[in-house]
Amino acid sequence: MHKYFKDRVIVITGASSGIGKALAMEFASSGAKLILGARNGERLNIAMDEVRSLGGEVSGIPTDVAVEADCRRLIEKAIQDYGRIDVLINNAGISMRALFEDADLSVLKQLMDTNFWGTVYCTKHALPYLLKSQGSVVGVSSIAGYKGLPGRTGYSSSKFAMHGFLETLRIENMKKGLHVLIACPGFTASNIRNTALNEKGEMQGESPRDEGKMMSAEEVAGHIAVAIEKRKDRLTLTGQGKLTVLLNKFFPKFMDKQVYKHMAKEPDSPFK
Repeated sequence: MHKYFKDRVIVITGASSGIGKALAMEFASSGAKLILGARNGERLNIAMDEVRSLGGEVSGIPTDVAVEADCRRLIEKAIQDYGRIDVLINNAGISMRALFEDADLSVLKQLMDTNFWGTVYCTKHALPYLLKSQGSVVGVSSIAGYKGLPGRTGYSSSKFAMHGFLETLRIENMKKGLHVLIACPGFTASNIRNTALNEKGEMQGESPRDEGKMMSAEEVAGHIAVAIEKRKDRLTLTGQGKLTVLLNKFFPKFMDKQVYKHMAKEPDSPFK
């Protein structure tokens, strides 16, 4: 329970499952007012019903963040229903699993459109209201935004781009009271790998990793909530994630080899 979030207006993208849905439940239990966006309208409605079952106040609208007009409508919905925005959480994202040489370029474009441009679109339309409230912009990113992951060229590229955008946004507005958080959960038990795209842009259908050994989406949501409340600039989760970021600063060539070995161990890895 975070008293900090009581009555604050929070917009969450990709809110129908995984980390996004877990964040909605976390903030609902803290008395926040939620506006949820997700591509799948049916799942979005289920998520909103679950928020209401916790006594949470929520509204939402089907949103494909790769479409600027959808992002604008989501922000307009927040202002229409609540008159303000205190927190924007750019959580919507997709992944991929294929070698660059095999991947259709449309796959990389799709990832950039969702992961990077979705963040840009939502933030652009929400920024005037966030500056007014001296609120928070959150980008749910990945360790892949610090270290390139083989087989995930589009994913890493989009997350590196997200980092650059959000870091610049923070510096531009450092005297205006805007809080910008880059949150990197590391490998999390969510459906992002199940919906990851293959070289043809088709969903791979199942995760190549043991989800049971990963941090849960609920744990990640709890950490992100604390980081927002403390207005942290960065959040890096899991020991493996923190170690990867640290070692990569000082021993990047060594880490290239370690990352290659680690990712090559995945079942049906596209490289060995």
